[in-house]
Amino acid sequence: MNRTGLGVFYGMLAGALWGGIFLAPKLVPDFSALQLSTARYLTYGLISLIIIGPRLKRVSAHFGAREWIALGWLSMIGNIAYYVFISTAVKLSGVAFTSIIIGFLPVAVTIIGSRDHGAVSLKKLWPSLAFGAMGIIGISWQSLTENDAGLDVSRVIGLACALGALASWTAFAVGNARWLSRLHDVSADDWNMMTGVVTGGLALALAIPAFAFGGESHNSGDWLHFVAVAAGLGFTASILGNALWNRMSRLLPLTMVGQMILFETLFALLYGFLWEGRGPTIVEIVAICSVVLSVILCMRAHRPEKVVV
Repeated sequence: MNRTGLGVFYGMLAGALWGGIFLAPKLVPDFSALQLSTARYLTYGLISLIIIGPRLKRVSAHFGAREWIALGWLSMIGNIAYYVFISTAVKLSGVAFTSIIIGFLPVAVTIIGSRDHGAVSLKKLWPSLAFGAMGIIGISWQSLTENDAGLDVSRVIGLACALGALASWTAFAVGNARWLSRLHDVSADDWNMMTGVVTGGLALALAIPAFAFGGESHNSGDWLHFVAVAAGLGFTASILGNALWNRMSRLLPLTMVGQMILFETLFALLYGFLWEGRGPTIVEIVAICSVVLSVILCMRAHRPEKVVV
C-alpha cells in the first residue's frame, strides 16, 4: 500500500472511532456535556500517563515553552471545548444535524491548507470541494426542512454549539498537523500521549465544577453506565482514534487531511441511523455518495503527475 493509500486507511479507521462520539451523549442523556467531556478526557489523560510514564522525562526534554503552550492550546480547543460543544449540540439538535454541521470541516481545513507551501491549489481541488459541499448541503436541507415547526431556541443554541465545534476543530486540525510536521524528534504516538497528559490535567481542573455543581443526583447504576461510556470514549476515540489520526497527518498533506474528516461524518450518520432504527432516505444516499466521491477526487488531485520523457 502506498503512502497516500495508507494515510486514507488510517483516516477511515479514525473516522469510524470518532463517529461514536456523536452517539455517546444520547447514551447518557441525564449527564451534562461538561461532565461527559471531563470524564472522557480524565480517562484519556490517565491512560496516556500510564503509557508514556516511563519515557515522560526523555520525551518532554524535546519540548520548550512553545511546545508546551501549543499542547495546552491544542488540548483545550481540540478536546475539551470541542466535545463540550459537540455534546451540547447533540442533546439539543440530534446526532444527524450535528454531524452535518461538522461535515463542513473538510472545506474549512482544505481552504486553509491550500495556502501552505507546496500544497495542491484550490483550482485542482474545486471538484472535490464541490461534491463535498453538495453532499453536506443535501443532508442539511433534509434535516432542516423535515418539519414545519417555528423557531426553536434550543435548536438555535444547538446550531451555535455545532458551529463552535466546527471552529474549534478546524483550528485543532490545522495546528496539530503543522506541529507534527515540525517535530522531527518526537513520534506521532508520543505527541498523542503528551496531548493526552495535558488534556487530562485540564480535565482534572474542570472535574470539581463539572461534578460538584452538576445539578441532578444519580443512582449507582447511572454512574456505572456513565463511567463505562466515558471510559470507552477515552480509550477508543481519544487514544486509538488520535493515534491513527496523527499517523495519517504525517502521511498526507494538510489539504488532504481536511478531506479525511468526512469519514467521521459518514460513520456518525451511520451510527445515528442505527440508533434511530431506520435506513437512509434517497436524499441521504445521494448526499453520502457525493461525500465519498469528494474524497476520491481529492486523492486524485494529490496524485503526482506523470513525467513524460
